[in-house]
Amino acid sequence: MRFPRPRFSAPAGAAADGVYPLTVFYDGQCPICLAEMTNLMLRNTAGLMRFEDVSRPGFSSFPPGADMPALMALLHVQCADGRVIKGAEALRLVYAGARLRGLAWLMSAPGLRQLADWSYPILARNRYRIPRPVARILFETGLRRAAERRAGASACRSGQCELPAHQPHVQPHPNPHPNPHQE
Repeated sequence: MRFPRPRFSAPAGAAADGVYPLTVFYDGQCPICLAEMTNLMLRNTAGLMRFEDVSRPGFSSFPPGADMPALMALLHVQCADGRVIKGAEALRLVYAGARLRGLAWLMSAPGLRQLADWSYPILARNRYRIPRPVARILFETGLRRAAERRAGASACRSGQCELPAHQPHVQPHPNPHPNPHQE
């Protein structure tokens, strides 16, 4: 069975449709959000995304129609043409921009799209309840290594991620491989 390809699955030509470059607004105080965004920053080798940590002091670059409670409730992205998209649809665009087209496509498959659209707000609402060790296992092990390979074999060394200089307002995780006995 073949599923239709999502309309944003080919970021190379996406600039023409007004999607990319994409500004991603995320909660840098959330361990899961920060780990996932750090991985996506490493995968952003084509420079299709800018990342804005809305939790940083002095943040004031709100996208149109969004305020701090809205940005803290769901992932928001602002497309190149000014459209603001949130939730699972925003995550699909981010994955496509990070060249994770298979994941973006999978999240768009019939049935799975509805599941992602339904479950993402629940996950977002409960993200601080997920234990830090679970976030570490999910995002700071194999996925981080895969993101590092995508960015270059030595993207993270000595506990510090070296992200491209063109990423404004990016605050990488201070220690992507923390001591598992610390909390």
